[in-house]
Amino acid sequence: MIVVITKMSVLPKKRLELTQTITSLSGFTRAEKGCAYCELCQNIEDENRLFLLEEWDTQENLMAHLNTEHFSVFLGAMNILAQPYKRTLHTVFHPVGTGEN
Repeated sequence: MIVVITKMSVLPKKRLELTQTITSLSGFTRAEKGCAYCELCQNIEDENRLFLLEEWDTQENLMAHLNTEHFSVFLGAMNILAQPYKRTLHTVFHPVGTGEN
């Protein structure tokens, strides 16, 4: 599985706009083949720090997602951030016998 973490610092006056945009796009992402999880989270100490957490089953499905129209809209929304976003991808595996699927 691939875990994608997108860290964002939004301008306070643009927080509602960005959260509404990402929330509306998340439904499209969750419906995509291979998306096991897509959630927008907010830092409890700084409400202007947001995190988009995604979990994908394969690199191919993640790459297909990155070529969708709604992902392009997401990237366009990143223009209202206080600073550039940071996106990390982590490949996770569960060793045999751990009880994880």
